[in-house]
Amino acid sequence: MIASRTAIRPPRRIPWPALVALAYAVAQLALVVPHLGLGWDETVYLSQVDPHRPAAYFSAPRSRGISLLAAPVLAVTDSGGGTVLRVVLALLSAAALYAAYRVWQPLLGPGRTALAALLFAGLWTTLLYGPQAMPNLWVALSAVAAVGWFLRAARPPVGRRALLGLGATVAAATCFRFSDGVWLALPLLAACAIVPAWRRPAPALAVAGGFAVGGAEWVAEAYARWGGIGARLHLSSTTEGGMGTHWVGGMAWRSLNGPLLCRPCHHPLTHPELTLWWLALPVLALIAWVLAWRARRDAVILLPIACAATLSIPYLVLIDYSAPRFLLPVYALLSLPLAALAAHTARAIRPPRARALAAGLAAALLALHLAAQYEVLDRNTAAARATAARYRTAAHDLRRLGLTPPCLVSGEHAPPIGYDAGCASANVGGNNRDITAPALLRRATREPTAALARTGSGPPHYARTWTPHRLPGTGLTAYVQKPSTSGRGTLMAAPPPPGVLADVAPPLDHYGG
Repeated sequence: MIASRTAIRPPRRIPWPALVALAYAVAQLALVVPHLGLGWDETVYLSQVDPHRPAAYFSAPRSRGISLLAAPVLAVTDSGGGTVLRVVLALLSAAALYAAYRVWQPLLGPGRTALAALLFAGLWTTLLYGPQAMPNLWVALSAVAAVGWFLRAARPPVGRRALLGLGATVAAATCFRFSDGVWLALPLLAACAIVPAWRRPAPALAVAGGFAVGGAEWVAEAYARWGGIGARLHLSSTTEGGMGTHWVGGMAWRSLNGPLLCRPCHHPLTHPELTLWWLALPVLALIAWVLAWRARRDAVILLPIACAATLSIPYLVLIDYSAPRFLLPVYALLSLPLAALAAHTARAIRPPRARALAAGLAAALLALHLAAQYEVLDRNTAAARATAARYRTAAHDLRRLGLTPPCLVSGEHAPPIGYDAGCASANVGGNNRDITAPALLRRATREPTAALARTGSGPPHYARTWTPHRLPGTGLTAYVQKPSTSGRGTLMAAPPPPGVLADVAPPLDHYGG
């Protein structure tokens, strides 16, 4: 008799990282996408690649990575970045979340990796900016993947896949935001020089090469538009209000639950009980570092903490305003050591009853944290929706007043309102100055032009003789100048004067940041 053999297959592991990414996509599609209009900065980024609308002024600090990401969607739809773009970005950001944290699975294990992804994906800022055409979330995910690939590439033997992944993710972070690419590359290159085990040319070349590729467009544009890297950096500093030593940790804390742009930052802290997680972050990161050092696994924990620290420098030390989205790369990187710390704590509890009690308590705390994040998300989504509605209302009223393409909008909130109306935008003063008053007046003789001002503040000096029209529900008055009967010409705006930039919107109703 021949005994039958039964193949015993090992049980399939639950794909927790994939489930976290799926939940992230569903949460965006349910909680954010249906309620979110386009913000100020989004219209600037999208207008650069929208074939149906004029490009808004693109200032020195900006990078074009997010515009390139949105370009294929705008090329096949004329919705101007509506629901289709939101859905595509939500799905892409969920896929990028999975891909970025999946790099860490061989380093931390699937459970810790999934927990880290959940900690980051559960933040209201991560949910809110997932479907938005804004660069910060994409820098965050690129940084997570870059640090993971670096650690894998630093292990002998060095694999080609790890080096390619390292170079590509550093390039992506730099392409999305050049300055963040600098602060990401610096600690990685320093690690190659300081840590004896990592003193290999291949990882350093991958980091340097990725930074060069990702920053090539930014550098080329610096020479083409501003006369060089130094000039562009100087203008970027001017736009940001003067880069220098400014401790803005208090501002970052006060704006943690909104507003989405704290400039000027005179807003009181709302619901401080919802910010306890933020105050605990540095303490928990330090504990994770100490424990990893004792266990001689400090590289996997220390490097993401070091990169998080350098990426926080420009937003906590060098500028004098804040926005919750600025620190997304920091949160993404710190989620990794926090997940490792949680796993270490769970293993340290020996008695089964105590471990079960601790697990239940941890689950309850996580649920409360996610519920608090949802509360803040709901409030900020409502504020963003109201702001976008005012932009759309103003654009609709301008079209009713005769502003149809080609047309020009200047003054308060000109970029987002002009984008919604299909008009070009320009300003003669402030950080958005990109045209002179005589050039604007010449354009006004050839195409419908509106100058927007807060109701009650009076018209801009160049529009004193134009016809005023209140725009109900927006707090704005449009001063409209119709073109002369000689027809519409094609006179272009004068280039912006040297030393003048256009990156910062008026503080009120500006939720894009």
